[in-house]
Amino acid sequence: MSEPIIRIHRSVAEIDAAAWDGLLATQATPSPFMRHAYLNALDASGSASPDTGWAPHFVTLWQDDELVAACPLYVKDHSYGEYVFDWAWANAYQQHGLHYYPKAVVAVPFTPVPGARVLARDALGRALLLRALVAWCEQSEVSSLHLLFGADDDIAACADAGLMLRHTVQFHWTNEDWGDFDAFLASLSHDKRKKIRQERRKVRDAGVTFRWSRGADISNADWDFFYRCYARTYREHGNPPYLNRDFFHRMAATMPEAWLLFIAERNGKPIASSLIALSAGIAGDNASEHPLLAYGRYWGAIERVDCLHFEACYYQPLQWCIEHGVKRFEGGAQGEHKMARALMPVKTTSAHWLAHPAFADAVERFLEREDAGIENYMDHLWDRSPFRHEE
Repeated sequence: MSEPIIRIHRSVAEIDAAAWDGLLATQATPSPFMRHAYLNALDASGSASPDTGWAPHFVTLWQDDELVAACPLYVKDHSYGEYVFDWAWANAYQQHGLHYYPKAVVAVPFTPVPGARVLARDALGRALLLRALVAWCEQSEVSSLHLLFGADDDIAACADAGLMLRHTVQFHWTNEDWGDFDAFLASLSHDKRKKIRQERRKVRDAGVTFRWSRGADISNADWDFFYRCYARTYREHGNPPYLNRDFFHRMAATMPEAWLLFIAERNGKPIASSLIALSAGIAGDNASEHPLLAYGRYWGAIERVDCLHFEACYYQPLQWCIEHGVKRFEGGAQGEHKMARALMPVKTTSAHWLAHPAFADAVERFLEREDAGIENYMDHLWDRSPFRHEE
């Protein structure tokens, strides 16, 4: 058996898609956002590219011409689109006359979804790839390496490699095999149940109805309308959208089964939309072992209707998940308001390596204090459970 070989690729298109996706399917927590087609669409559309501050360097480990480990690595000159905030670290570097950028991140751009980041056939391959990542960062003289929203296997390997761990909180909904939406509501406390019914009634009384389409059934017109809503939401907050229309065109063409679109209509005209990702389509012999999961991603509206956001982004998707046996709905980064809709707090983890020893020591002390705060915050959130058995 030959020695393993590390290769650096400037595009995931240089890596065989079947080999990449086959490795992804063997992971304990694969996600559609790590599929070859998804990462390639980010690159080919220019959404995540050197021009937008995401310079790709896909890292692979080969053994006898077999792909045994791989990960996406981006060199960045900013911290936008990551959802694990390190602005204070960057400011501290600047105040001391040091450069925090460029830095390296192992992440899916613009996608705060936990899951496998270092795809590996076994623990040895994962450890070897992580060692290669740190060595590459040292040779390239980047300030730091950040693995964001990693799976348990990734985080364990990072800890073994000496990386520092950082925790954040997200909100996920778990399907307890409710027969319908009313049965789900019955599991909630009286106040939460009443509030949800009131919010849904406001949308219905405003004359708004919903329809949904999945995969190839999503028309080009619906994709265009969705993008109009999505882009408007970003611009209303003073930012250009991270993802361009070409990216979603590529999603419709290469992995349609991974998308579910809700369209809100009033008087026969579309007024809002929300796009949900699904874990369907992850190929491999053991793909059937993974339950179907849903991920709340993007939304937007061209008309104002009270409570429309909650209906489009939570109640319609949760109702669909119940009817279709989806086991978990992930609501994305942040947002305590999601608990009122029965999305419960979940701890997510990232791993960090800093080249500068003094700053690494300072960050480690900061993370120890922050972690204690996160634990207290989680306890506080669980004390506010919306479910009846907590009454």
